[in-house]
Amino acid sequence: MNSYFPVLILNARPAAGKSEIIHALSGVPQEERIQRFHIGSMHVLDDFPMLWTWFEEDMLLESVFQHPRLHTTPDGYFLYEDLWHLLIRRLALEYEKWHRDRFAESTAVIEFSRGAASGGYRKAYPHLGTTILKQASALYVQVSYAESLRKNRARYNPDRPDSILEHGLSDAKMERLYRDDDWGDFSSADPQYLLTAGKKVPYVTFENEDDVTTRAGEPLLQRLETACGTLWDRYRALQAV
Repeated sequence: MNSYFPVLILNARPAAGKSEIIHALSGVPQEERIQRFHIGSMHVLDDFPMLWTWFEEDMLLESVFQHPRLHTTPDGYFLYEDLWHLLIRRLALEYEKWHRDRFAESTAVIEFSRGAASGGYRKAYPHLGTTILKQASALYVQVSYAESLRKNRARYNPDRPDSILEHGLSDAKMERLYRDDDWGDFSSADPQYLLTAGKKVPYVTFENEDDVTTRAGEPLLQRLETACGTLWDRYRALQAV
């Protein structure tokens, strides 16, 4: 068995610290990253750039071509709930294309947030498909809604709304889309494995209410090392069955 995760799913509320974790890990030399975190060369698949493209396309369709919007309302909500699931299908498709040509010692990091209003993680995960789920592990970054809201406000840069690290949502959208989070319910059946689409996916919860991801540095890496070590043990145990 390889010593790194083939697929790591990274979930959390908005601004909880997912992108900060990826940024921190990207700064660790690969040999050390595999040894400490069981994460190889990272290929990050994030649905935010896809979502943002829909906003831009709809703006152009409406303002330049006078055509109806395809994905979103003028105030920035999806026209159909299934568009949330389409984004997950797009992530799975991008994974398939990458996996075809992947390099050795590589880990696909699949990042997304889902609130209960859009079906939550319970509805999202099956859309990843069997190929991903049978080899995936999941890390959920735990913060309260209040902390997610605080960090969302803090990181938002109106001059860079398309930025991975500096985009943000209005308070109204945060309230509507992400106040309620179904991770606790989704993971409640087993303390170590998510049960979804007939598969078991090992998971750990990474506590970040104290915002160690913003402080970064070795305290963040040490906490990640502990979480990834636990997750690796669960992944190996499942693969050995």
